[in-house]
Amino acid sequence: MEVETMNDVASQEIQGRSIPALGFGTFQFEGEACYRGVREALDIGYRHIDTAQMYGNEEEVGRALRDAGLARDEVFLTTKIWRDHLAPEDARRTTVESLDKLGVDAVDLLLIHWPNDDVPLDETLAVMVEMHQEGKTRSIGVSNFPSALLRRALELAPIVCNQVEYHPFLGQETLLGIAREHDLLLTAYSPLARGLVPEDPTLREIGRRHGKSAVQVALRWLIQQPQVAAIPKAATAEHRRANFEIFDFELSEEEMRRIHGLERGQRVIDPPFGPDWD
Repeated sequence: MEVETMNDVASQEIQGRSIPALGFGTFQFEGEACYRGVREALDIGYRHIDTAQMYGNEEEVGRALRDAGLARDEVFLTTKIWRDHLAPEDARRTTVESLDKLGVDAVDLLLIHWPNDDVPLDETLAVMVEMHQEGKTRSIGVSNFPSALLRRALELAPIVCNQVEYHPFLGQETLLGIAREHDLLLTAYSPLARGLVPEDPTLREIGRRHGKSAVQVALRWLIQQPQVAAIPKAATAEHRRANFEIFDFELSEEEMRRIHGLERGQRVIDPPFGPDWD
């Protein structure tokens, strides 16, 4: 496969907007642990924070954003509408609740968290477009959408992002192709494959060449790809800082190809309500 690389990957340029390529994920962070994590991440230099209604931590994320003392436009903030709230009236109501919890007038990106066949996609996207026009979100997108459903969404609304599981052991070439065709961001969640990345011998060997860990190599591999952002979570300050220290080295084309070659279709997030994956 052809491997593209980028020298300057602090951000990705998507539909005329610069989006930080490395974000801080907050899945399974609650209460004070979430607050401290987001505050520390912002102090380190993260400027992309990812949360969701289902995470139950929007209030803590919002408090951390306020206490960090940064201008609102300095932080790219994403939240997601849970799959049980996709009926238009529920999507609007819960989004307003999310904004209230976060303490902001608008998020930068509002996503459908998971598709739900029981709710017509056109109805959900229509109300999300309305909320975009009303200034409640600066852009809209989807998460966990396979290619056919993503193409359907693109026919219905101005989609900016598809957030999906993506790491060295799970390729997303079809979705990446659509992202580059339509100038979309592909945001990689679970970029460390729930603990599989640190132990991989290839990633560790490449890391030794650069004085970096396997985790840092995997994150660099992701954001060095055009149209890709990564949102790792990190439970400790040490890991939060280490995850951020990926802008001072570059993987070669050969190293990028080797990491792409680790793909084995290994999905670590696959709930019973998930879609039919590519």
